[in-house]
Amino acid sequence: MKTFKELDPILHSQLRLAVISLLVSVKEAEFGFLKEKTNATAGNLSVQIAKLSEAEYITVKKTFRDNYPLTTCKIAPKGVKAFQEYVNNIEQYLKPI
Repeated sequence: MKTFKELDPILHSQLRLAVISLLVSVKEAEFGFLKEKTNATAGNLSVQIAKLSEAEYITVKKTFRDNYPLTTCKIAPKGVKAFQEYVNNIEQYLKPI
């Protein structure tokens, strides 16, 4: 009998999954890049980035560039592992019996 593993609730959010997926491929990205690629509002993206950071899936660095705030997100090893497990678990759902 086929058993299904629980999906990570942190990554099961569409926007958080999109952010992690982007960071897995680019390793590090600025807030504006993530906002553009995900088509998210700044407020929603900020909330989701905070949740990923609290889970230690990403690190967030806030600096300034030309007197403007600059937020950079980088995937953490825990985030890479969580993403890989999430993908593996999803694949189990897609396999035929």
